[in-house]
Amino acid sequence: MINLNSIIFNGMDITKIDVQIQLSAGFAKPEFNIIGLADRAVKESAERIRNALAALNLSLPAKKLTVNLSPADIEKTGSHFDLPILCGILCAMGVLPENEITKYVIIGEIGLDGVIVRTNGVLPASVWANNNGFGIICPASQGGEARWAGHTNILAPNHVLDLINHFRGTQILPLPQMIQPTNINDKVGDLSEVHGQESAKRALEIAAAGGHAMLMVGPPGSGKTMLASRLPTIMPEMTPNEILETSIIYSIAGKLDNQSLISNRPFRSVHHTASPVALAGGGSDAKPGEISLAHNGVLFLDELPEFNRATLEILRQPMESGKIVISRAKRNSTYPAHFQLIAAMNPCPCGHLGNAALSCSRAPRCAEAYQNKISGPLLDRIDLHVDVDAVNPWEMKTNENVHCESSAQIRERVVAARKRQISRQGYVNALLDGADMDKYVVLNDELTTFLNSAAEKMGMSARGYNRIKRIARTIADLRGDENIIMSDLAEALSYRPVNRGKYGIKH
Repeated sequence: MINLNSIIFNGMDITKIDVQIQLSAGFAKPEFNIIGLADRAVKESAERIRNALAALNLSLPAKKLTVNLSPADIEKTGSHFDLPILCGILCAMGVLPENEITKYVIIGEIGLDGVIVRTNGVLPASVWANNNGFGIICPASQGGEARWAGHTNILAPNHVLDLINHFRGTQILPLPQMIQPTNINDKVGDLSEVHGQESAKRALEIAAAGGHAMLMVGPPGSGKTMLASRLPTIMPEMTPNEILETSIIYSIAGKLDNQSLISNRPFRSVHHTASPVALAGGGSDAKPGEISLAHNGVLFLDELPEFNRATLEILRQPMESGKIVISRAKRNSTYPAHFQLIAAMNPCPCGHLGNAALSCSRAPRCAEAYQNKISGPLLDRIDLHVDVDAVNPWEMKTNENVHCESSAQIRERVVAARKRQISRQGYVNALLDGADMDKYVVLNDELTTFLNSAAEKMGMSARGYNRIKRIARTIADLRGDENIIMSDLAEALSYRPVNRGKYGIKH
């Protein structure tokens, strides 16, 4: 019996799979059976392998071929089992040396002509193999991806024949070269291009500094999407751990297309027609969804009330815990989901509430029904609520006397504020809770009385009360001060009024 190594993903976790090949004599013609709770994609590998062997001028012997994927109680999904099964068959036929092949974790899909096709999850598979003392065999198109795990024992053949020749000594497969990290946010502008909207820019700076969620409300064309898209340009650079973790998620999802790591913060803009599975992740193979693809970055939801309410409610748990658990009948998959939610919406269906010249005849009655599509518990989890008014035409003209701060200038303040938070408590202010809240957000008697009075008048929940304190802590950090003062608390309260500005959206 031949026993080779492959893997399967369960969320971010990896389980080693033994690919066992047994040839049994006494049969008049070849039989090919795959067992071990394999899904359709795995079972179809039998036909792909038959044709790949034909392309090599080989054929299955007149024996019963049994492929067992162990452990048998774990569901096996994906086409990446093609290559380990084929390698096991070639070992059983004496074409490949078993004692050498067993030193590797093998993943890859096989084309009918024997070409090794790209597959999902090469980066985390390489990390796991490196940590557990294995080499890795993967498609040539993803060899550079495997190198990012710090691995040097990598074989990345383009064709099955390349792999055979390598082990026979007639060809040496070179070590793949790493490709420089990529920018996944192409054509992102600068905040200096946004004229006017100074209050919204200030709120965006606070959101970036403390990792706070933010909701912008305003008429069409007021710049909400433009502001949101520029948030990554003022956020701190990703740490090496964040780069690796985010890239692993993209690799599992099959979105690490050019072999390079994700080096800048993701910005995922989700259309309002997205399904719950698209947002949270799932499907038969429990792939990560948009909230995991936005991990360590920004999740932008435009036209917030247009989303299905059940879809929006999915956000509540991961916004608190920083992870999403996808439950299926046979397994639970967990993905990280430390995203920063930025949402935008019009105040009413026509978008012109408060503008007598443009609003529809149903205003303001239509606005209340439109705004009530968003649940109170979800709104309560959004720290910053900002009115974004239409831009005055006079502000649209570039004026040399008017200075618009660049993203780089704002980013310097954001980075300094983040450093204060990391050195003080080890994480951003948006995650402060429990005993750490009492330890790091200290209000004197005057500030406590002021906040308690405001919270009572505004009907603020306990969650909203703590969020005001977190925002005030971030504002103080942007000033470079450990002490929270009255102006910090007053500004924090301005982002959470009773009726959120002139648009009248109630909590």
